[in-house]
Amino acid sequence: MSALLATAGLRAFYGDFQALFGIDFEIGEGEVVAIVGANGAGKSTFLNAVCGVLPAERRHVLLDGQPIGGLSAHEIAARGVAMVPEGRRLFASLTLEENLLAGAYLQRAGRFDLARVYDLFPALRERRRALPQVLSGGEQQMAAIGRALMANPRLLICDEVSLGLAPIVVQSLHQRLAEVARDGLSVIVVEQDVALAQRMSSRLYCFQEGRVSLTGASTALTRAQISRAYFGV
Repeated sequence: MSALLATAGLRAFYGDFQALFGIDFEIGEGEVVAIVGANGAGKSTFLNAVCGVLPAERRHVLLDGQPIGGLSAHEIAARGVAMVPEGRRLFASLTLEENLLAGAYLQRAGRFDLARVYDLFPALRERRRALPQVLSGGEQQMAAIGRALMANPRLLICDEVSLGLAPIVVQSLHQRLAEVARDGLSVIVVEQDVALAQRMSSRLYCFQEGRVSLTGASTALTRAQISRAYFGV
């Protein structure tokens, strides 16, 4: 499988503080890859560096084999990378539907439009005129995922989409993500629940202190291996 996105020796800094130390990572077309790790392991930093929120050396992030490190977040989004950020970050002054439409501002061609997002998340259709602050946590997360899908990305990056949600809502969200992956979309998921991360992904990376401490096929990795890589003991 050729890589849609790959990083090679990716480093990232916050000022003088180095947060990532040479991350090698790849994801193929239509693949779901999970990233796990303790708080502060570098997971969100990695996503931000891939998406252009943090600076990265140009040759260390490749999309379709072409270097994109150091490009702006806008330029990387225009090439087909969309992120669902931790905390949802919906626009409070816009209705749910206006938030979804904001995701389509690049006008990339593709299969996702309002009708497709509402088919994927039927609850959103009923709440389309509501402001984000009156939505449930699950509805807000559906809206955040739907907004990213409206950009018609080739790669969807999800940062902690299950955080603070009821298990039944989490299960539904991950079923929807699996559905869009079956349609050919590549999905990176950062997830605190290791068992869930293993179930929904084909491959798994574990981060520890800004480094990859373990990687492999999700079904082949044992809980003991992941625990050692996760905690470093």
